[in-house]
Amino acid sequence: MRAEAQRLVDDIEQALTLLRRHLDWDAALKRLDELNALAEDPRLWDDPQEAQGLMRERQKLDDAINGMNAMRTDLADTSELIELGEAEGDDEMASEGVAALQELASKARRLQVEALLSGEADGNDTYVEIHSGAGGTESQDWANMLLRMYTRWAEQSGRKVELLEEQAGEEAGIKSATILVKGDDAYGWLKTEAGVHRLVRISPYDSNARRHTSFASVWIYPLIDDTINIEINESDCRIDTYRASGAGGQHVNTTDSAVRITHNPTGIVVQCQNERSQHKNRATAWNMLRARLYELELQKREEAASAEAAAKTDIGWGHQIRSYVLQPYQLVKDLRTGHESTAPSDVLDGKLDSFMEATLAQRAYGGTADVADLD
Repeated sequence: MRAEAQRLVDDIEQALTLLRRHLDWDAALKRLDELNALAEDPRLWDDPQEAQGLMRERQKLDDAINGMNAMRTDLADTSELIELGEAEGDDEMASEGVAALQELASKARRLQVEALLSGEADGNDTYVEIHSGAGGTESQDWANMLLRMYTRWAEQSGRKVELLEEQAGEEAGIKSATILVKGDDAYGWLKTEAGVHRLVRISPYDSNARRHTSFASVWIYPLIDDTINIEINESDCRIDTYRASGAGGQHVNTTDSAVRITHNPTGIVVQCQNERSQHKNRATAWNMLRARLYELELQKREEAASAEAAAKTDIGWGHQIRSYVLQPYQLVKDLRTGHESTAPSDVLDGKLDSFMEATLAQRAYGGTADVADLD
């Protein structure tokens, strides 16, 4: 038990050291003092957008600093509990201490990942766009499963989901859908999911019960506010209106309220149909286009356009980032990090954090590191 406890203590100490370095501790404390002073200035709210941004920064810094301080206190208390249990020969007390250390180690890894979410738009709400690949009903059903998976992940993490557009498949599933995920660091977490996803299973639509492989693509781009200036020449765009499909009431389905905008220079297409008003759908579609163009620029700047290249390539073999195998064995494997799960039903029910964490760790530290391997 002593060896296990020491290993956990070493892991937590290492994580806290990395966090302190990443946070730039002294600079973070100074910045938090500055933000606290600004928060007391009534003139701050003369510009609500700037004020909200500063308050988000303040909350994030405060959470990080308090989280680290609380973890150091808990680590000291738990180590003392284990030493006391061992000194008194109380195995139950010592075991409780080790269990508490395991929980602390998990929290430390989570804090490490959250510290990586420091990109320009990581704190923003985000659009998630899903498209079925070739394969008809099979791929359309798979796209619908992915839509449910991301909706479940958002709900389980306390975030809100708004359906902006959905095109139903001919027999089942969806051809495409776009949702807006609202909540802290929504883009920072979900940006790791951009790419092509591959499913292998016994098809429920095949009377001969044969195994099928299906593909669907996922695009992620952040919601941006008016402080970020993205210039769009309207003459470069084609705007189409069409009759909305799916649920939404009689008015939605009997008028050309849905809006599609095609940006000719980049080939980007966005569409919205969730409102009854064509005017509101048009405004949302323009915001989505601005967000897509901003994400495109972010990717160029970060030299990380490979994940987004799915937008320009076939949704099929050779481009997938993750495989979900339901037959002949149970396995989900991320092809970028090597991270695996032998519980695909849990993953498809929204248990995605470990995959996201592994990808964030890889982007920050290179290689195929899992969160537990950060050093």
